[in-house]
Amino acid sequence: MAAKATGSSAGHAEARPSARARLLTAANELFYDEGVQTVGIDRVIERAGVAKASLYNTFGSKDELVHAYLEARHAATARRVLAAVDRHDTPRDRLLGVFDAQAEAFTGPGYRGCAFIAAGAEAKPGSRTEQASNDYRAWVRGLLTRLAREAGVVDAEALGRRLQLLYDGSAVSVRMDGDPGAGSAARAVAEVLLDAALAGQASDPGGSPG
Repeated sequence: MAAKATGSSAGHAEARPSARARLLTAANELFYDEGVQTVGIDRVIERAGVAKASLYNTFGSKDELVHAYLEARHAATARRVLAAVDRHDTPRDRLLGVFDAQAEAFTGPGYRGCAFIAAGAEAKPGSRTEQASNDYRAWVRGLLTRLAREAGVVDAEALGRRLQLLYDGSAVSVRMDGDPGAGSAARAVAEVLLDAALAGQASDPGGSPG
């Protein structure tokens, strides 16, 4: 019986999240809800239930913790968006699936706008925070451009840029206006832009892109 108890205790110890995981969870909750500049490092440490040395041994600085927090959100958002895209078979619906995923996020509990726009607005030029925010936005534009190209749009870069403006703007609208319906509106406009781009090519097949 003693051996079983020891094994059970070891299992519980192994199941406990690491200091890094607890710090990232705390950072995600606090930074997203209140802002990366508003929240001091002591509050993150208190929420995570770790020693201050654990934070500096793991991340080195608050800036690196913020960068790690944004990278984790980037990865989670990418998984969610790509899963929504992959639910569809046709290239047209796959592109619009990006906006379906965004609309779903807008109506989720605790949505407070785009974490990357918020963090980027507070970031110092050239900082790791700015870099992480820019990396995410580059990923969104790259995804929209690739899906536009797969849908048959000749000037996919131009449409990708317009769709990103729509994607960013709808997130700001939800945050500022408190209107989760902005996601459905953004999807409808994205559909119009995509169909207009394809129709323009069909009516002028010999014209130059754009």
